[in-house]
Amino acid sequence: MTTLIRGAQLLGAERTDILIDDGIIAEVGSVARAGTVIDADGLIALPGLVDLHTHLREPGGEQSETIATGSSAAAKGGFTAVFAMANTAPVADTVAVVEQVADRGRAAGLVHVQPIGAVTVGLAGRELAEIGMMAASRARVRVFSDDGKCVFDPLLMRRALEYVKPFGGVIAQHAQEPRLTEGAVMNESALSGTLGLGGWPAVAEESIIARDALLAEQTGSRVHICHVSTAGSVDVVRWAKARGIAITAEVTPHHLMLTEELISGYDSVYKVNPPLRRDEDVQALREAVADGTIDIVATDHAPHAPEQKLTSFGDAAFGMVGLESALPVVLRSLVEPGHIEVADIARILSSAPAAIGGILGYDKPLTVGAPANITLVDTSASRTFSADDLAGRSTNSPFIGVELPGTVEHVLFEGRATVREGLVIHD
Repeated sequence: MTTLIRGAQLLGAERTDILIDDGIIAEVGSVARAGTVIDADGLIALPGLVDLHTHLREPGGEQSETIATGSSAAAKGGFTAVFAMANTAPVADTVAVVEQVADRGRAAGLVHVQPIGAVTVGLAGRELAEIGMMAASRARVRVFSDDGKCVFDPLLMRRALEYVKPFGGVIAQHAQEPRLTEGAVMNESALSGTLGLGGWPAVAEESIIARDALLAEQTGSRVHICHVSTAGSVDVVRWAKARGIAITAEVTPHHLMLTEELISGYDSVYKVNPPLRRDEDVQALREAVADGTIDIVATDHAPHAPEQKLTSFGDAAFGMVGLESALPVVLRSLVEPGHIEVADIARILSSAPAAIGGILGYDKPLTVGAPANITLVDTSASRTFSADDLAGRSTNSPFIGVELPGTVEHVLFEGRATVREGLVIHD
């Protein structure tokens, strides 16, 4: 089966045709022969997006999301690969669980679902999980994280870094000193005092990043910092990179756009871990993406059933869904203000997360011989984001009702259409 994308705008190039044959890009240029034709007039061709930080909830949290529904949400957002976090029930700390996640992702068939393995057994922070066995499994795990919980024991963190080094793995740290955040539900500030809500100090994040950067330097291994949220964290990552430490970092779309003032109404849709910070932090995060201090944008897609959110702010679950809104928020927060160009999206939302996570086929996107993972976007379009734009099981999005630019019109995963004219295709 062949597919012809007719008249797409390539990044940094003219409009052209892309011929796909048997899941591979066969020709780029003026193409005469065709099979199924996609009219891409007015659309920009991006490499398929890759999310290094997705919560699919399955196994154990199917009331909020499943691998199938999360794959639909990812495809709808323009993604062709997602990394599924390990904080499931049971935890993805064994070969059996990570292989189950990978197999169910293949069965869903909408995106490449790459499991992330837990660092510690049961996310309990007491003993290392079977890291080597998960790495050698059919799932080929290369990223390990206790996300949702910090690997706070420095000796355990050092051992984990040593363990993944021989096979080129990476430890993705949820940087949160637990003793500094007991009872915390929002950023520590004058506003948290006014609202009577437990404050979450920036130093709880920044101190763990500094510690782990030094541990990565000492071991010669790789550490990745999840959802960086403060200006101080940016300074620490920038210092570590200048020192030559093998550290990478991500920021979420919501931390690039939303601030703590939104919590004044006690709406739990804005309760997230780490918390929304100050406007000064948002600006520092944007600048850090622009100068390369922060390597990638990752969604931290965290779906929750209504009863987990529709309660008091203090009791509500942390987290927001983000797969479907990620690209529009990046356009609004980074491209429109001039921090990055549209062409940079290929790096921060595709090639760089794929490289950090160790999946192949994204290093030379949209070239002959490459896998046909392609997202066609209308960057000139704008709409009010709504629940109808969500394809997953949960609707806890902070962007419902917000005017956002850009629409994902078509997505091809390994040459097969998964989104056509904005609608997810379920074969």
